[in-house]
Amino acid sequence: MSKYTHIREAAYEANIRLPRLGLVLFTFGNVSAADRDLGVFAIKPSGVPYEELTPDSMVIVDFDGKTVKGKLRPSSDTLTHAVLYKHWEKIGGIVHTHSTYATAWAQAQRDIPIFGTTHADHNTVDVPCAPPMNDEMIQGDYEYQTGFQIMNVFKDRGLSYEEVEMVLVGNHAPFTWGKTPDKAVYNSAVLESIAQMAYLTEQISAAAPRLKDSLIKKHYERKHGPNSYYGQ
Repeated sequence: MSKYTHIREAAYEANIRLPRLGLVLFTFGNVSAADRDLGVFAIKPSGVPYEELTPDSMVIVDFDGKTVKGKLRPSSDTLTHAVLYKHWEKIGGIVHTHSTYATAWAQAQRDIPIFGTTHADHNTVDVPCAPPMNDEMIQGDYEYQTGFQIMNVFKDRGLSYEEVEMVLVGNHAPFTWGKTPDKAVYNSAVLESIAQMAYLTEQISAAAPRLKDSLIKKHYERKHGPNSYYGQ
């Protein structure tokens, strides 16, 4: 058994959940799984249909984005994953999709407003949308710069990546992360659901109010606070 077997299997299992959850079409999207001790992550190979993936087809890459092991080219988004792993040291999985509703908000360059308790169960703030990349960054190392585009919006807004595990990249699409690849996939599915609910809310009432602070606090803390009581 290879020392990379565990992250290859984790990345494979997480990747094949994306089409099952309706989060990707064709070869859109990717999941990676990191091993901090080894300083590497496993990621989906570029352009390979999900039904053709195997654990062995996952590509092993270091946190500088260099391929360590694998016969296929890694995802075109690999450098974005590498930047986030290198700078955000407490994440173990990253997901990128072009899921319909989350991507629509990204294309509109809008944060997703916190309208209801489903959103508050996972975040106490609007889901942030990073501003579109400037021309200098676009003409540079695009995927590498996307990682900084994401980190910059968190820095500018004083947000913690450990608390807010999702972002929209303006005119692009969503990224999510978590301590494990499974949690990152969970966050991706939650983000798409929140995005759809927010879209429908605005269709029903363009003047729909944001959730009041007391309900935000109650719903977030009952799941994540020091005295949380959700679940077993």
